[in-house]
Amino acid sequence: MTVDLALPERALAIGAHPDDVEFGCGATLAKWSRLGCETHLLVLTDGSKGTWDPTADLGELIATRAREQQLAAKALGLAGVHFLDRVDGELEHDLAGRAEVCAWIRKLRPTVVLAHDPWKRYRLHPDHYHAGLLALDGIVAARDPHFFPEQPDPPYRPAHALLFEADEVHHLERIDDDIDAKAAALFEHRSQWRSTHGIDVDAPDADAQRVAFVAGLHATAAQAAAGVPAVEGRPCRAAEAFARMDDL
Repeated sequence: MTVDLALPERALAIGAHPDDVEFGCGATLAKWSRLGCETHLLVLTDGSKGTWDPTADLGELIATRAREQQLAAKALGLAGVHFLDRVDGELEHDLAGRAEVCAWIRKLRPTVVLAHDPWKRYRLHPDHYHAGLLALDGIVAARDPHFFPEQPDPPYRPAHALLFEADEVHHLERIDDDIDAKAAALFEHRSQWRSTHGIDVDAPDADAQRVAFVAGLHATAAQAAAGVPAVEGRPCRAAEAFARMDDL
């Protein structure tokens, strides 16, 4: 088990949908941004399946989710948000998607790429699986000159990949001072409160539901931090967990 990468110069987090990255590694991105890392987010789909309302205007939903993602990125201190706008629920790890992810890695030149773990057992949502594979396929393509030689930016090899929702945890990032930024970013995804956040805004106990949601984030982070050694006498109260890949 490793704890805390050296502060990367640049980081790129790749998520299937708006809010996926915030759940998976939002506090880590907030920490790195706060310390001076140039952090970017690449969202692969348009979020158009992200409602339980069968009468929803999907064009309006797509626009709403893009605005929410920009606000969430601001809460985390990210340097940029980029969208591929693939159709939500129909993501595939195809050659065209690999080329698009490769192009962003070559353009942004991140020290570390963060993404869904595609090998998570019993994963339910297919977009998360395909997004993880696309991220890793893109890393391989970005490093080698004979993949997509028509792209304008030169080949580039990230130093690390950190996979959130990890099936097997190899690495932890301490987030004691940044979990509240993660919560703030997630609350910007207001269209998702009822579904993924479990908050009914019309319920009389909506405020209590918000408190419970934040408490759940803290509980998950505390569980991940269990056993992490103290630094300079300060115990670790919160962490985000990853599978770690080096020598990419």
